[in-house]
Amino acid sequence: MSAKKVLVTGSGTGIGREIALEFARQGAVVALHYAHSERGAESAVKEILSGGGKATAIRADLSEVSQAQNLAVQAIEFLGGIDVLVNNAGITLTLEFEKVTPEQFDKVYNVNVRGSYFLTQMAIQPMIKQGKGTIVNLTSVHGLRACKGHSVYAGTKGAIISATRELAIELAPLGIRVNAIAPGAVPVENQFKAAGMDSFPELGKSIPCGFAGTPLDIAKVAVFLASDDARYIVGQTIVIDGGATSWMSFSEGYRDTGLRLGQGYVPGI
Repeated sequence: MSAKKVLVTGSGTGIGREIALEFARQGAVVALHYAHSERGAESAVKEILSGGGKATAIRADLSEVSQAQNLAVQAIEFLGGIDVLVNNAGITLTLEFEKVTPEQFDKVYNVNVRGSYFLTQMAIQPMIKQGKGTIVNLTSVHGLRACKGHSVYAGTKGAIISATRELAIELAPLGIRVNAIAPGAVPVENQFKAAGMDSFPELGKSIPCGFAGTPLDIAKVAVFLASDDARYIVGQTIVIDGGATSWMSFSEGYRDTGLRLGQGYVPGI
């Protein structure tokens, strides 16, 4: 990542902040975007500068297309171009389907899908000129598995997965690789704040590997996908969830009954 020019959206807190820091640790010049978390973004910039790196923080409301487009312009101006775009910014909503209003629906889709779509459209222009670049989209396991109360959020994350595949085949001939990351349970400060807790000690019990992930787990994969080591990975969604989406939870019910299939036709059963 030495001297790579990187823009990370939603990097004032949580996963996005750690992604920005990890790119900087690996030698990249980083533009951090935030909408509300100015303190977190500015503290990350200070940390990068104190380590001898180069970074800046840029505010933009991605629900407004003009601001999303202007973010790309400002980032490219600061960076002197752009090699890597990480579309991490997103908001969530936990609400029963029948209670969702059009305004709530539009807000989540505008930030999570519409804003990043038109930001990407602007950000790829320098990549096209130089004949190379990488885009890493952050989606979620919510785009792959269902969870009650997340019809709007899950819809946006599914859209990101589909858009990643589509953009990948359109942009690969231009030298631009597009992939996505779908994190599973990765507790961050905003979740702690919403829950009124400083940790989720029981969370690991529901994950096959026995523990929840951290923002750094996601950040390291984001850097890998942006590197030349991942040059043959195109249009993929990498799931990082400790095995959660691989697990058929209903199978535990069968196990508890003592059911053993194969009797009478598989030797030794």
